[in-house]
Amino acid sequence: MSGRLAAAFVALAIVSASAAGSATMAFDSSRAFEHMRQLVAIGPRPSGSAGIQQAREYIEGQLKAIGLTPQEQAFDAQTPFGVVRMANVIARIPGARPERILLTGHFDTKLYRQFRFVGANDGGSSAAMLLELARVLKGRKNAYTIEFVFFDGEEAVLPEWGGTDHTYGSRHYVEAAKHDGSIASIKAMILFDMIGDRNLTIRQETKSTPWLTAVVWDSAKRLGHHDAFLDDRFEVEDDHQPFLDAGLPAVDIIDLEYNAWHTANDTLDEVSARSLQAVGDVFLDALPRIEGKLSNSK
Repeated sequence: MSGRLAAAFVALAIVSASAAGSATMAFDSSRAFEHMRQLVAIGPRPSGSAGIQQAREYIEGQLKAIGLTPQEQAFDAQTPFGVVRMANVIARIPGARPERILLTGHFDTKLYRQFRFVGANDGGSSAAMLLELARVLKGRKNAYTIEFVFFDGEEAVLPEWGGTDHTYGSRHYVEAAKHDGSIASIKAMILFDMIGDRNLTIRQETKSTPWLTAVVWDSAKRLGHHDAFLDDRFEVEDDHQPFLDAGLPAVDIIDLEYNAWHTANDTLDEVSARSLQAVGDVFLDALPRIEGKLSNSK
């Protein structure tokens, strides 16, 4: 582990320890932004690279600092460029029920050779969101077990998204869960992707499970974030698709109206803590209603 990463672990761990005694823990976008900054500082993080291994070490170190036990789900992915070794990172917070609500996002960045792509929003924001939510929910009495899944290999290796050249980590996760029977205990999946845009514009993804979408958007309206969570609808293929294909409730919270998407400009200048705060607050407001819907459906 590099000295820079070790120092970052210590600094954030100290803040975690001081906050742990608080009875009520709120989402802190400054902490989430710091996670994003640390990931961007690593540089490009495409699957199979030294950069993504550093990112994985950072994520695991932060999860350990708040008392969680991260596990790596390693696998060999067949890509257009050959076999690439990938690994999802998984951590759980036990709840009153053993059934799981999955909070997910990807932490890889798209491979570019023409320019340096650091993925502040596309890869960085989702990982940062999960790390801060893990800190908050570690101190909450959760009705269901909360599982955090940081997906490797969301991005296509080729320039254009197509065929099976994408969502390697989420597809492997679902196939492994089917194989070992654990898929039956997954009750809902929430996906965060590109949620740090300064000009946050999140539209309803049409393939997402309607009731999950409705709960999240209702919370956005309740909290006054209707300007960021719009009622317009669009369709996108993302890491939630393998879960939907398996018959599981899933929702994709994603902002695709991002001018810096897949460009060298996807830097910290294009993202904001305020956007992270809005998304974090909306989800935490929605979570009790998600738990209630799942409990009432039994």
